[in-house]
Amino acid sequence: MFEFWNAVAEQPLARNAVLASLLLSMTCGVVGSYVVVRRITYIAAGVAHCVLGGMGAARYLQTVHGWSFVHPIHGALVAALLAAAVIGWMSLTSREREDSAISAVWSVGMASGVLFIYATPGYSQDLMGYLFGDILLVTRQHLYLIAGLNVLLLVVVARWYDAFQLVCFDEEFARTRNVNVSGFYILLLALTALTVVALSVIVGIVLVIALLTLPAALAGRFAGSLAQMMVLATILCALFCLAGLTFSYGPDLPAGPAIIVIGGGCYFVVAAAGYLRRHFQRTQ
Repeated sequence: MFEFWNAVAEQPLARNAVLASLLLSMTCGVVGSYVVVRRITYIAAGVAHCVLGGMGAARYLQTVHGWSFVHPIHGALVAALLAAAVIGWMSLTSREREDSAISAVWSVGMASGVLFIYATPGYSQDLMGYLFGDILLVTRQHLYLIAGLNVLLLVVVARWYDAFQLVCFDEEFARTRNVNVSGFYILLLALTALTVVALSVIVGIVLVIALLTLPAALAGRFAGSLAQMMVLATILCALFCLAGLTFSYGPDLPAGPAIIVIGGGCYFVVAAAGYLRRHFQRTQ
């Protein structure tokens, strides 16, 4: 069961996986709390699935056109920020139904990514890696990028913590306090997009939204404030990631799905316990 921790002592890639888990847990806990409280999970999912389009385009340019300076994660960043901007603009100004707009962006991003990947000679097998990730292949360069994104996200949130809190909990009151609600909403979507890109390294595009929301949703059941929710979500995310690595390494199972199964299992157990407690109290 604990073969992974023996590997951590001997293999740099295993140590990188632990470092990536801890770094991303901080960002996941902070931004995930905003996503859950603001109820923009569906928007975050739309952004996450558009990442495949950027990754596929970057791989295509790298392989077919020889753009060696382009990396799939660069394409993911561009696609995620563009998707966040489009969804945010359509949500704020368009007369289209928000769910229809998100679905359109979601499907176009995924479809274009698949087309780019299959048009790239010799790289169609990377599709599973993009969709489900592989934290055990995180390199030192990935860690530097993740750390940079982590610092940027935490600085922005610390600087405008009160404004984000007002926008998430009470938009009307925020407007009476002269808070630029639309601007901070777009900025929140941009932070979500950056977090999605970082988390896709661990669990891939398909499962990224679960890791972004499950720890925060679970933390929200116990926290008394937004700050407490962020701290608890960070701790839970780290525990889920490390537990997933521990239990998946020996049987040679993919770590990403293992992380999500553990996190989802904990969430459902707590939710069921809460339901039974309320049911028992009503019957007294």
